[in-house]
Amino acid sequence: DTGDIIRGKDLFIGYDEKEEKRRDKLEKSLKTIFGNIYNNLVREKPQAKEHYQDENGGNYYKLREDWWTLNRKKVWKAMTCDDRLRGNAYFHATCGRGRDATLTPSQCRCVIGDVPTYFDYVPQYL
Repeated sequence: DTGDIIRGKDLFIGYDEKEEKRRDKLEKSLKTIFGNIYNNLVREKPQAKEHYQDENGGNYYKLREDWWTLNRKKVWKAMTCDDRLRGNAYFHATCGRGRDATLTPSQCRCVIGDVPTYFDYVPQYL
C-alpha cells in the first residue's frame, strides 16, 4: 500500500508493540518530510498556503495526495529499475484495458512506461 502510506490513509494498524512503534516512526517521518515540502512550497507560492492549509496537526493530507498523484509513476519506476527485475512481469495483464490488456514485458512496467495497475499496493508483490 505504498500510495496509502504516503497519503497517510493506511499504516496497517499494528500487530505488536514493535511493529506499531515502527509505523509511528514512519508516520512521524512522513509528517516531517511533507512539512518541509509544504514550507518550501509556501515560500515559493504563497497562494499554496490556503490551498494546503492543514487542520489535522501536521498531516498535510491534501499535499500528500497531490504529491502521490504527481509522483506515482516515478516511484514505481524507481522501485522497478533494478536490472534483476529485467524480464520479470507483473502476474496480471494490467497494461491497457479489457481485451487489449497485456502483461508487463520487462521490469514490471508497461511498454509506454505507465504503472501497470490501477492499484497503488502492487509493489508488495515484487
